[in-house]
Amino acid sequence: MANSSSISEFLLLALADTRQLQLLHFWLLLGIYLAALLGNGLISTAVACDHRLHTPMYFFLLNLALLDLGCISTTLPKAMANALWHTRHISYAGCAAQVFFFFFLFSAEYSLLTVMSYDRYVAICKPLHYGTLLGSRACATMAAAAWGTGLFYSLMHTASIFSLPLCRGNAVDQFFCEIPQILKLSCSGSEFLRELGLLSTSAFIGIGCFVFIVVSYVQIFRAVLRMPSEQGRHKGFSTCLPHLVVLSLFVSTAMFAYLKPHSISSPPVDLVVAVLYAVVPPVMNPLIYSMRNKELKVALSELMNKCVSKAMNCSYFSVCHL
Repeated sequence: MANSSSISEFLLLALADTRQLQLLHFWLLLGIYLAALLGNGLISTAVACDHRLHTPMYFFLLNLALLDLGCISTTLPKAMANALWHTRHISYAGCAAQVFFFFFLFSAEYSLLTVMSYDRYVAICKPLHYGTLLGSRACATMAAAAWGTGLFYSLMHTASIFSLPLCRGNAVDQFFCEIPQILKLSCSGSEFLRELGLLSTSAFIGIGCFVFIVVSYVQIFRAVLRMPSEQGRHKGFSTCLPHLVVLSLFVSTAMFAYLKPHSISSPPVDLVVAVLYAVVPPVMNPLIYSMRNKELKVALSELMNKCVSKAMNCSYFSVCHL
């Protein structure tokens, strides 16, 4: 029987058995990763560079894009490297780093989505107090609280998980190191129950955030439906819809991943669920926010035009010098 002190590396789940399928998975994951980098990178650049987007809503959207970039950069590069080099290995320190950064960014994103629901509530239900309640200092404080909450939970859970005695091998049935899969390798004992207690506490706090979000949106929808003009109602719904879709995608996939019955748990099902909550949201969030947001569309269009014009000028001058 092995324990945690004797384990120097873990074996991640192989995405395919044959070399051809492994290379196919590599190119597929690379395409997904580049799409996430491009989408979230464009949104971050547009919000940072366009002074018209220097508002609380877009400030929080910038933070969301950065968290999405971090989340997908924690999981996919190692999976791509393993598929390309035909290996399953990840070092003990690398596995601990994946658990830490993924749980940190994942928890911070959930906290930020909760803050964003409050932003939408104030914007629609208390528009006259919007500048007071969500000034620059308040926005920075709430964003820092979201990041700090994720950091605190991640430190707590990572330290707890990797202090467990691991005596069921070193094979992780997932393409990245995640807490439920590491727990499967641990021995039963007081440390295991302690980590389950920490997870239960985190879940309880997460449910509290979810209740806050639901109550906020109930108030938002009531306020929107009471608006006298159809144009006002349409603007209210279009403002909230992207955040609501992103939130629903994030919460539904995460809840299914961590609360699904053990009877339907198997490596293929766990793999699909992990892709749904760890890979799909970072790729889809930029599309969801940019499709129905006219201000963001204009900013992205201007940003792309500037990039194209600069590229054409550079090529023109290089040709002229030749």
